[in-house]
Amino acid sequence: MNTTFCKLRTSLHPLLTLLIAIALSATLSNTYAGTKHDNIVVLGDSLSAAYGIQLEQGWVALLSDKLKDSHRVINGSISGETTGGGLRSLPVLLTNHTPQIVIIELGANDGLRGFPPPVIETNLREMITLAQDAGAQVLLVGMHIPPNYGAAYSKAFHAIYGKLNAELSTVLVPFMLEGVATEPELMQDDGLHPKANAQTMILNTIWPYLDQLLNGKNS
Repeated sequence: MNTTFCKLRTSLHPLLTLLIAIALSATLSNTYAGTKHDNIVVLGDSLSAAYGIQLEQGWVALLSDKLKDSHRVINGSISGETTGGGLRSLPVLLTNHTPQIVIIELGANDGLRGFPPPVIETNLREMITLAQDAGAQVLLVGMHIPPNYGAAYSKAFHAIYGKLNAELSTVLVPFMLEGVATEPELMQDDGLHPKANAQTMILNTIWPYLDQLLNGKNS
């Protein structure tokens, strides 16, 4: 193709050659613009950063493999991340990757540190709004915290996710560790982080909700 173009270039008027080059450049730009939006950004903590296991074993890597022919998955997750940290990181991720979907999996570390629920809610609300204002759809991943934090706090914490989902029209995964957190053989010794053999289960829990967004079923 390059040889043919070079031969053609020598036989054409310089102005016509320039116009052809501009047209080719515009075509390539439009092609890139049409595909770069097929990005999924995952903004999470250690549960999405493959803590304690190989990175390629984590559920985000498994998702990337599953979607490799249609979407690029960008994992912006950091072990220990809080909603405040996620709020600071999100603008750069949105600017750099122009995602179609943002998966927000944050709040667990806030809860484990006893942060006030209104603060957690405010940070999550701002992240959701930032993503939606940037043209992305949001998959919000709900969490529970251990019961030793007290029934009232645990209930208020988990209720944040349902409240934001109803108010901001996200898609909500009620609890990403459903069927995992209560099974010792699926959890690492700390009792907080899933083992490698639980990662497919986590992806299977998240997938039906993500699929709604991928297929435009979110109303």
